[in-house]
Amino acid sequence: METQVFNLNGEAVGKIALPDSVFAKKPSAELLHEAVTAYLSNQRRGTAHTKTRSEVSGGGHKPWKQKHTGRARQGSNRSPIWRKGGVVFGPRTRSWRLGFPRRKLLEALAQALSARALDGGLRIVESVSLDGAKTKQVAGWLKALKAEGRALLVTDNFDANLKRAARNVPDLKVMLVSHLNPYEVLACRHLLMTRRAVEKLAPRWN
Repeated sequence: METQVFNLNGEAVGKIALPDSVFAKKPSAELLHEAVTAYLSNQRRGTAHTKTRSEVSGGGHKPWKQKHTGRARQGSNRSPIWRKGGVVFGPRTRSWRLGFPRRKLLEALAQALSARALDGGLRIVESVSLDGAKTKQVAGWLKALKAEGRALLVTDNFDANLKRAARNVPDLKVMLVSHLNPYEVLACRHLLMTRRAVEKLAPRWN
């Protein structure tokens, strides 16, 4: 599978052969749903914690005697039905982590990349370089590449200037190819990848 390579002015400067093992898969909705669900679940911190009636402070004695008061019986003023009482069925500290086999993750990533290539949202750029952290320059690239909207730029190495310049561009995310995952690929409308990023990505499936 071949596709054009563009420079940052939106001009075609060549072609690149995309490996069929990565960019020519038939997407499976079930597998992609499973991969996205696992990714989002693993982003949860699981630190929310409420106290039950046994953990909340106070409530050491019975509010009033059991009988002959004309009121409903109560055993503690920290019962969940009381103000400042314990919480029933509230969130507790836990791990939300879901295991996901590496081979299934690679297959899901290949299917997500194939889906983005199939709908025309994939653009391969020759290289990315900045003269300082210029947000205006990055915005100009996106306009020239017709990638305005929710876009993901995948590079092969970290560039501090690029990170600073891109963080003020709405709906643009910059990511290293080593951190690429199915969720981020499916969440964007425009996937921009440098030539070097594609070359580094392909060996994962060998």
